[in-house]
Amino acid sequence: MNAKSGTPKKHLMLFSGRAHPELAEEVARELKVEITPQAAYDFANGEIFVRFNESVRGTDAFVIQSHTSPINQWIMEQLLMVDALKRASAKRITVIMPFYGYARQDKKHKGREPISARLIADMFKTAGADRIMTVDLHTAQIQGFFDGPVDHLFAQNILAEHISATYGSADITVVSPDSGRVRLAEKWASQLGDRPIAFIHKTRDPLKPNEAVANRVVGEVAGRLCVLVDDMIDTGGTIVKACDALIEAGASDVVIAATHGILSDPASERLANCKAREVIFTNTLPISDDKRFPGLTVLSIAPLLARAIQEVFEDGSVTSLFDGNA
Repeated sequence: MNAKSGTPKKHLMLFSGRAHPELAEEVARELKVEITPQAAYDFANGEIFVRFNESVRGTDAFVIQSHTSPINQWIMEQLLMVDALKRASAKRITVIMPFYGYARQDKKHKGREPISARLIADMFKTAGADRIMTVDLHTAQIQGFFDGPVDHLFAQNILAEHISATYGSADITVVSPDSGRVRLAEKWASQLGDRPIAFIHKTRDPLKPNEAVANRVVGEVAGRLCVLVDDMIDTGGTIVKACDALIEAGASDVVIAATHGILSDPASERLANCKAREVIFTNTLPISDDKRFPGLTVLSIAPLLARAIQEVFEDGSVTSLFDGNA
């Protein structure tokens, strides 16, 4: 017999970029592992250098990076980390992007535009990623942009459990900020106990190009606690207008719940001064102290990420985390 037999061993190693180290540390604690030490710094001209301080040969590598501002820097850093792992002979590389950068550019709205979400997937595949893990994609079809497994995790359970625990006894209506998110509102309504849904019908003012105007509420909201749900909040303009429309329509109160708090200026100011009782995000993106305000609640996504990582490492089922509905 010319072949030599052996017992292959699997090793999980967790790697973190510099964008959101607090989340990576939380995930590491949940997994009971240490983040692999590395050297990472910027050259004077903005180029990024990355080197891992331990051998990664044959490892099952998980590379976590939140695509926050400055988004292009952190995407590039994660690409370089993946390339370094590939060249150092990591056995399998899973890219964890709690927030998928450029997800809003998932199709061409007009001629001569890029499909940037596809480009992101292509770049990570070229860099050496075998798998992508992300949370609440802007549109589910982005999963098809990556030529390999994509674990699409949902933060709805985390957010909905908080809503149920805090407001479960209230007369709740789940509200979509526009007609395009009605399916999301239906899922929320089912999870919260078959609650009614509503949505904001938006038109555009011809005198204000590229600016949506929330002008009519479709659904029963008078005298009810409205839970306004979305996947992300960037500048906060749309969601605050939707909140105002609900109050004008007679809602007794409004709670805003979204997965990704991008919070580009002046979002924090708008949300702090809006009429919502509570604004709830997860920590897929870092929310610095200067962006926090009274009424803001941030829930941790780390336990969900850690469970998904463990399932992937053990060749288990990520879908089982969502009762077979992922």
